[in-house]
Amino acid sequence: MKIVENNYVQQLRRHNEKALMYVIDEYGGFLMSIIRKHLFGMPERQEECFDDVLMNIWQNIQAFDESRNTFKNWAAAIARYRSIDYLRQYRKELETVDIDGVQLAEGDSMLAGMIGREISEEVEKMLDCLKPEDKELFLKLYVEEKTVGEVSRETGMKADVIYNRISRGRHKIRKKFQAER
Repeated sequence: MKIVENNYVQQLRRHNEKALMYVIDEYGGFLMSIIRKHLFGMPERQEECFDDVLMNIWQNIQAFDESRNTFKNWAAAIARYRSIDYLRQYRKELETVDIDGVQLAEGDSMLAGMIGREISEEVEKMLDCLKPEDKELFLKLYVEEKTVGEVSRETGMKADVIYNRISRGRHKIRKKFQAER
């Protein structure tokens, strides 16, 4: 079967490898440009990230809903968030390397700073639509990686209230980014 514009998603869902090749041919350059934008200082990680993006598309194609978004935007979101995950992972690696007397090279520390700023900017853009209290919850849970129990003890909120606020916040964030597309 020939893979074309109007059947590649269906064939991806059937795990037809030719459909994945079609995606690489049609959208590979676009996805790679998104990855390069976020991982500009780490060319050695760009190919690995691209492979992960393709793997995520392959494994999660069932979650794609044509009525909510175009395939191009859906794949772009995967590339963007996967790139940000790579930045976080790299930042953690840099933090764990800096142990008693081991200094980062000047370029690495500058890169770590740029990575931190880029992640901060992305997080700020995403959380702008939230109330300050909800924004604080998101930062504690997802940036500081605290548990709901820890946040509950710190804020005095019940865990159920935290889960509800996070759920409503996610909904607002999704709505905001769907409106921007």
